Amino acid sequence: MPRSEQSASKPNTLLGSLITQSGASSKSLAMRVNQLAAGVDKRTAYTHTSVANWTRRGIMPEPVIRSLIAQALGERLGRPVTLAEIGMRVEDIDLDVGLAFPHELPLAVRGATHYWSVVDRRDFLATTGLTMAGWATPIRRWLTSPADPHAAQVGATRHVGAADVADLLAAADDARRWDSRLGGGNWRSSAVVDCLREQATPLLHGRYTDRTGRQLFAATAQLSRLAGWTAFDTGRHAAAQRHYIQALRLARAAGDVPFGGYVLVCAALQASLRGFHDDAIDMCLGAFERAKTTATPRVLAFFKLIEARAHARAGSARAAGRALSTSDLLIRRADRETGDDPDWIDFYTHSRLAADAVEVHRDLGLPAPARRWDAEAAIPVDAFARSHGLRLIVVASTHLQGAAPDLAAALHHGNRAVDVLTRVASARAVDYARDLVDRCLPWKDEAGVVDLARRIRTDLTAVA
Repeated sequence: MPRSEQSASKPNTLLGSLITQSGASSKSLAMRVNQLAAGVDKRTAYTHTSVANWTRRGIMPEPVIRSLIAQALGERLGRPVTLAEIGMRVEDIDLDVGLAFPHELPLAVRGATHYWSVVDRRDFLATTGLTMAGWATPIRRWLTSPADPHAAQVGATRHVGAADVADLLAAADDARRWDSRLGGGNWRSSAVVDCLREQATPLLHGRYTDRTGRQLFAATAQLSRLAGWTAFDTGRHAAAQRHYIQALRLARAAGDVPFGGYVLVCAALQASLRGFHDDAIDMCLGAFERAKTTATPRVLAFFKLIEARAHARAGSARAAGRALSTSDLLIRRADRETGDDPDWIDFYTHSRLAADAVEVHRDLGLPAPARRWDAEAAIPVDAFARSHGLRLIVVASTHLQGAAPDLAAALHHGNRAVDVLTRVASARAVDYARDLVDRCLPWKDEAGVVDLARRIRTDLTAVA
């Protein structure tokens, strides 16, 4: 018995039963596991005897092979199969899972699907946070080579077609709109990980042409970015970072350089809001330079917007102004031209730029221009409830800045924000609201401040 295998005293009846249910012979199962292992650079020579050892003697192969057994049976059954279903216990999870950015596409697929299978464990990443060191290899490899040469996969039994890809894109579009309306903590938004695990995973392990493969990877990259965004919005920063890294690798598999840049910029916003301003600026600049010849003006405008926000958080007014001005010029150019903007950037309009410009100027300690920008930030409340509520909080805080703070105006906007955000589940919104209360500390005993703090404490939630 190989040293990596573990013996057990009882037969694995769960595995035996599922093999019977799948209709696979011991020989065919062993052969398929060997094929899958070769795809992740592992040399194995399992036979029908190996399968008998797993079922009759309860011997467990090394962890990666356990996942491959589940995958092989899932292909037969036409659905995802968990390790629990095959009676193979889950080992302690490597806390680096999800941070890898493999050169080889089969390894990348294996890493992404494995991460999706473990990310929802309650104890997983509970004590870890965002680590910028974890971005070093993914950023370097994406900037060096942002598109894989091939995306086809052969050998699997399930054929993947255009309808499968369309289903994933529809799921991504639905999740994106639910997130904007109800926040990342709403169950409709957070279900995107279930979609990755239950719908995307079997397709990624299927059989597809190069063209279909690129479309499949593009759709899955969108879902993975959304998983990162919703995790970020609910304060699960380690999980968000790993989802973003998987999205960036999948965008590379799709050959979609603009979307890869978009993923990197979304991650930059997370980094900046966690205090890593210089890293966030570098991420935005790298994304812009890599995508500037292939992305539309609207996409590039968003890259510059997030760069401006990072500069503002770092206290660099001149650099923030340049980036914001470039974003404004690009978005005006995008509005003039009838281009081929991707659907995932349709939210970025001049109104959205204006809304973020309010925060840029608030962070720079410039309340008057912040409120001037607010006059141009007409965001639909129903479709973008979280963004609208966050802007109201930021506007409220600008009324506490300057030589003549206006507490009444701050409380007015703060209470309006709570009215909007009561329908939203977002840790980010809760954090913004608590920051407003902190800014009200000089007036902490005022009745209006006490009541606003109570409403924020009782009416806002991070997870629905």
